[in-house]
Amino acid sequence: MKSVTAPWVRTRLRAAPGAAWALALLVALTACLAAAFPRALDRYGDAGLHRALERARPDRTSVLLTAPQPDFLLTPRQRQEALRPGPLGRRYDKALAAVDRPLVVDRAASTYGVRTAQSLKVPDPWLPRPSGLPPQVVLATPHGLGDHARLRSGRLPRATGAPVTAATGTVEAAVTAETAESLRIEVGSVLHVPGVERSPLAVRVTGVLAPRDPGGAYWATQPLLRTPALVTVPGSAGPDPDQYWLGALLLAPDAAPALLGTAGNPVPYWQLASEYDALHAHDLDRLKSAVASLESGPALRKVRSAVDPATDVSTDLDEVFASFDRLRSGIGPLVAVAAAGTGTVAGVVLLMAAGLAADRRHAELSLLRARGASLCGVAGRLLAETAVVALPAGALGLVAALLALPGGRLLPALGTAAAVTAVACAALPLRAALAHRAVRLHDGRRDVVSVRPSRRRTVAELTLVVLALGAVETLRRRGATGAAGDLVSLAPVLVGVIAALVLVRLYPLPLRALARPAGRLRGAVAHLALARAGRTPVSAALPLLALLTALTTAVFGGSVLAGVDHARDRAALLSVGADARVEGTGPLPAGLPDRLRDAPGVASLTEVGIAYQAKAEDGRQSVPVAGVDPADYSALAARTGLGAFDGRELRRDGRSGPLPALASPAAAERFGSGPFPVRLEDATTVTVRIALVRESTPAVSGEEFLVVDRSGLSAEAARPNTLLLSGDRLDVGALHRAADGAGSVRLRSQERARYVDSPLQSGAERVYTAAVAAGAGYAVLALLLSLLRAAPERVALLARLRTMGLTRAQGRRLLVLESLPQALLAAAGGALTGWAAVRLLSAGIDLTTIALATPSSPAGRAELRADPWSLAVPAVAVLLVAVGVAVVQAWWSGRRGSVVELRAGD
Repeated sequence: MKSVTAPWVRTRLRAAPGAAWALALLVALTACLAAAFPRALDRYGDAGLHRALERARPDRTSVLLTAPQPDFLLTPRQRQEALRPGPLGRRYDKALAAVDRPLVVDRAASTYGVRTAQSLKVPDPWLPRPSGLPPQVVLATPHGLGDHARLRSGRLPRATGAPVTAATGTVEAAVTAETAESLRIEVGSVLHVPGVERSPLAVRVTGVLAPRDPGGAYWATQPLLRTPALVTVPGSAGPDPDQYWLGALLLAPDAAPALLGTAGNPVPYWQLASEYDALHAHDLDRLKSAVASLESGPALRKVRSAVDPATDVSTDLDEVFASFDRLRSGIGPLVAVAAAGTGTVAGVVLLMAAGLAADRRHAELSLLRARGASLCGVAGRLLAETAVVALPAGALGLVAALLALPGGRLLPALGTAAAVTAVACAALPLRAALAHRAVRLHDGRRDVVSVRPSRRRTVAELTLVVLALGAVETLRRRGATGAAGDLVSLAPVLVGVIAALVLVRLYPLPLRALARPAGRLRGAVAHLALARAGRTPVSAALPLLALLTALTTAVFGGSVLAGVDHARDRAALLSVGADARVEGTGPLPAGLPDRLRDAPGVASLTEVGIAYQAKAEDGRQSVPVAGVDPADYSALAARTGLGAFDGRELRRDGRSGPLPALASPAAAERFGSGPFPVRLEDATTVTVRIALVRESTPAVSGEEFLVVDRSGLSAEAARPNTLLLSGDRLDVGALHRAADGAGSVRLRSQERARYVDSPLQSGAERVYTAAVAAGAGYAVLALLLSLLRAAPERVALLARLRTMGLTRAQGRRLLVLESLPQALLAAAGGALTGWAAVRLLSAGIDLTTIALATPSSPAGRAELRADPWSLAVPAVAVLLVAVGVAVVQAWWSGRRGSVVELRAGD
């Protein structure tokens, strides 16, 4: 058998090298994209998790273990020994071993030691006393102090001479530069900490330190050890509350027993820092389980048995992981939409390539079957022939993905690449086995006009349609992140399947209806083109499914990306009110508006005076009141689309009546339509009457606001404290120079960039864009394969017709008209299906998570809406490709001549 199989494979590959290379290229490209997708998700997910951990600060992401001070039932010697570095270090090693993976501890940033749980008053008179209250200090003995700080002056503290005990009278300490500056401590300073049943403990400062990494876990987990705090005494109120300084004195680890002689309640602690680079987003569920186990589970029991039965564990890692999980859960289903659509199109293209190869070799395989070849033998040889090409190509695509995207997991990439290779290997043998399961010498017509669908096909299609409709309805009712979250990725594909099945059923009807009128025309081209279009094989449902799925995914993906951009633009515009905003805490300088008007890029400027603490009616609730020039402000509102109105409706008739006001719906409901007084921040009172109601306005964002004509306000209240600028290319530096510190400068573009807070958001957008682009490329390839399938027959037909007098121009028109019905069907069906998918699924999809960094943005919920460009561009592209291929085919056949294409007897 081997001696027969090898020559067959080698001979067939040599007979059609072009087809083999084309298959290898298709498999390599598809395997590369399939393997790259999970690795890209891993990279962006890990980057998003690391960003979330970095933003959460080490005091939330570290695990702090604290144990009570040694039991008083122990002897004084035993209590002192329990706080020395040796026993603490051994318990530290056991605590590290109790932490379950995948939670990894950064040993270099972790530490342990002893600190006083209560601060101690230091009565030395030379220390600063902001309110006459003595400062307080915390005594701590962190391990590894010299590795995480450099000396500004002096030296590190030491415990020299006899071992330190609770009765030791003098110890050495170091302070950070911030503590030294705030508490006026220098090298050589001595602080006296009150003792218990003994004289005060004298702490001599021997060094001033500068942390090597102030924001790292070693220092930031317990910020007081690095930075002193000015503490306000609870219960003291007023403009000058009682305050005192609270700082930390860092003793040598061997001096920890001295803390037992104070009233600070010394407790040992073990500070375990998280190693961010070792934490991965795909392990998030296991990470949350590990943290939960450490807080109240088996890991906590391990810690308590190894460290102390009363050990307390504190960390906010669970909250950080939960916040990241909410972000990932909101983004993941949307990314899966593009992946499912692109994967479906890629799979259909692989099947189409196999179908093209099977049709090309239909006569050969039929002859083999007629001569007695078994179905299994033919399929086995085809499998070996395809595997020789597909396996190396799939491996090459996998290697390319691994090299292009390092850092992701190997197994998911290997699995997707193997799935692509398996489909490529099995498609041709299965297609050939299905087509040649019975021995036939001649096949009848198999076109869409003549062949009637069987009952089995009808039942299968109806079942698929019902299942797809049920899935879409479930998604609409439960949403993308609910119980139907997995369906969102398949929803556009399901809609495309429904449309493809319906359009294949309806496709013959217009062809039959147009065939008779076209036959009465004088020319033969139109009638012949319709007749040729009706001869499209029944298997055209496969390329139509690929095109509709790709177009639906492209429309859906384009609408998602457009919705994300619109939501960010809208949120930034609502927050800023214009292209730029200059706002001060009080009235702005008189010359500032003119300086800003002269800044590069500024097209217009609107002055606004906003009283945020204005009181209405009973004075218990405040409402922001904006005083504006009606003409300028109405132009700004119309330009930004934020509550456009006619400026004349905001002007007051006469000087005695109430001021007309533009109000938000909430303010209008609260105050009604009658006049009511408003007390402004300068203590003046004006009477206003709500004349206009708008959902939003440029000057103020929020649920309640009032906008009035500032000519009706007092001179003090009318002075502008906010300037709204419009322009296409605003110079940030020029605006800051013009403002000259008089007010804060905010740009709409900078505000928009602030909404992309996590690499998970930007990475999801890139993956989404790449997936949609790949799907569009596969759609074009599917269209080319479908046209290539009929290319030999078309070229031979043109050659025959030219021998009968058909001109080249008529040949071009024939091929274009022949390809137009299916192209028009795919283009119109794709646009309609994409629009329907967006309309059907918009109720269950919320773009707020992927669009905005915070759900509490001014724009509210970001909804999915159909994007006109996403609807039009893919449909037009399909038509252009179809017409372009037909024109190229006609030109190429005319260039080669008729004799080359005709056989003897034609």
